[in-house]
Amino acid sequence: MTVPILMYHQIHIPPAHKMPFRSMIVHPDRFRSQMRWLKRLGYKGLSLRDAVPYIEGRAHGKVAVITFDDGFRNVYENALPVLQEHGFTATNFFVANQIGGQNEWDIPIGIQPTPCMSPTQLREWAALGHEVGAHTLDHVHLPDVPLKEAKRQIGGSRDVLQDILGAPVTSFAYPYGDENARLRDMAREVGFTHAVTTERRKTLPSDDSFGLPRLTIRRNDTWLHFLKKCLI
Repeated sequence: MTVPILMYHQIHIPPAHKMPFRSMIVHPDRFRSQMRWLKRLGYKGLSLRDAVPYIEGRAHGKVAVITFDDGFRNVYENALPVLQEHGFTATNFFVANQIGGQNEWDIPIGIQPTPCMSPTQLREWAALGHEVGAHTLDHVHLPDVPLKEAKRQIGGSRDVLQDILGAPVTSFAYPYGDENARLRDMAREVGFTHAVTTERRKTLPSDDSFGLPRLTIRRNDTWLHFLKKCLI
């Protein structure tokens, strides 16, 4: 059995002008339509934490894993109500040093400043049954930094989030999908149980728990693209 892990970033009205990675901003109406299609077709939207038994082949059913990268406030404002409406859970991978801040890693390449969730919003996200995952301290390219710094980025993000949340954080996402065998080992060593990449395919029960693939959902994906990409 294969399970799709969907990857979103921002749920917001895309800017009219061109900018880098504009395709990663999905309109709230389109997101709502996509969640309706999942529900209509009998799929249950789950966080990575909730979906592990399905991914590993210990449970069976029509599920799609819903993940968001970076911890943007517009996900709290525009996606959270839709998830609640449909009874879905999701995982948000937070950049730990920018909780209450903004996307500092994006601004140098021309992406507009966008606020991230506050600690209070992060805790509310978790209190409603959704998962808090880690995405390093500063959204760095992990293979490009010394191993000691990579481990600090990975393990430190978990520590910061657990201090805010008061609960374990077990899932990790490699920024930009940059990962290798040593980084997978690091994620395991600091206490995570699962990590996701940006490899574009559905998961298989045989997949490495620290190298799970995901399917990127983009701004211009029609409902047919969405269904073909994720469910067929």
